Amino acid sequence: MDSSHRKHLRLSGLHLNSLACKCVFLVVIALVFRAVFLHTFSGFGSIEKGSFFAVKSRPLTLNSDFLWGKSKFLEVPQIIWGLNNQKIALARACLTARMLNRTLLMPSLSASLFYKEVDLLEPVSFDKIFEFEKFNSLCKGFVQLSRYSEVINRTNLLELRKGSGRRWTIDSDLHQLRRFSQHPFDEYEIIRIVGKNPFLWHDHWPVKDYAKVFECLVLGEDISREADMVVSKIREIGLKVSREVGSISSMSQPIPYAAVHMRIEKDWMIHCKKLEQRLNISEICSSKDQIIQRVGNIEGLKTPIIIYLAVADDLLEDDSIMAGWKEGLLPLEKKKLGVLHLYKKHPYLIQSAIDYEVCLRSDVFVGNSFSTFSSLVVLDRTQKMINMGVKRPCGMIVRWPSYAYNLEGESKRPRLWATNMSESSLQAISYGSNHISCS
Repeated sequence: MDSSHRKHLRLSGLHLNSLACKCVFLVVIALVFRAVFLHTFSGFGSIEKGSFFAVKSRPLTLNSDFLWGKSKFLEVPQIIWGLNNQKIALARACLTARMLNRTLLMPSLSASLFYKEVDLLEPVSFDKIFEFEKFNSLCKGFVQLSRYSEVINRTNLLELRKGSGRRWTIDSDLHQLRRFSQHPFDEYEIIRIVGKNPFLWHDHWPVKDYAKVFECLVLGEDISREADMVVSKIREIGLKVSREVGSISSMSQPIPYAAVHMRIEKDWMIHCKKLEQRLNISEICSSKDQIIQRVGNIEGLKTPIIIYLAVADDLLEDDSIMAGWKEGLLPLEKKKLGVLHLYKKHPYLIQSAIDYEVCLRSDVFVGNSFSTFSSLVVLDRTQKMINMGVKRPCGMIVRWPSYAYNLEGESKRPRLWATNMSESSLQAISYGSNHISCS
């Protein structure tokens, strides 16, 4: 072997040895850094009094799961209260997960309506009320839900306790969320938020973001089918009336129907009177007679028209809601419509979901601006019109007009109502307001 060839081999060996040394050196440095890093955060393994978080296991080190961007999850407490409070809480949990770069583990909703007896809140899975796959399909790229079966390591868990009290400001809450979206917290497979119901969390998102989530909430087939049956019953009666009083050209079309979310139940009257005292305003409670008068005064309301009365029958103490309506306004409630049995076989949450759908599909909607149910119906109707290209969704000239009967307009009419989609938070919808769009 000549000297030049031996020299080449020596140089190649020197290069290979140098490269191997560099690799060994980098591995040693990485191990040292790992040891120092884990020691620095060893305090995460215990729960300290007053701490907002607690770790149930060590965080994952940088491994293939992390490098390949495997999904991380957010878990929230059971969602409670009324149907639309639960929808808001669900949307807020979804948007929180989005801020933390996580998917929301499918939460439990509450089938019954108990406010204090938490042990009486009948848990019901999200996919028993809404379409799980449809939600993820419609909300793809914005927010997502996951099933618990998708979690690989349930012990790799970090508990995050939400702050409370007056000192826990909206800025404090936002700062906490931003911290937990970053290293080292982002290495945990699950962040579990413990504490109060998501409806009570601070609100950091504009109305438009909530509207996107609400558009993804599609009722399950069985519930939707029963809502179809109620609407069909209303339309059947509308067609019968049309044939009795209409011209030949209108005999094949049912007369329209208005849905009135009639909040005169005993629980509501107690709540609204306390709210009026606390807020020092007098435009929250409405009597039956006041509602009937204002609905009858809606400008341009063509008669005859069916008036569907959306009311919680079990909580209603006044059984005279069918009386006193103007000529041409044809009131119907569940019993007269022949659908009471459809509602009675379901828990509160599903009854409310059916009524919500009936109100949403109505030709005219009249509700109370301090009711979360009414407010979300109006938001959905407003969003529906915006999607159709309507620039100003107010008045009878639009396809689906809405009104607030608790707010008096001109000539004792209910005030025109549409959601202001440019609001920076959902405050007015979550808690009610006497300042509404179109006024």
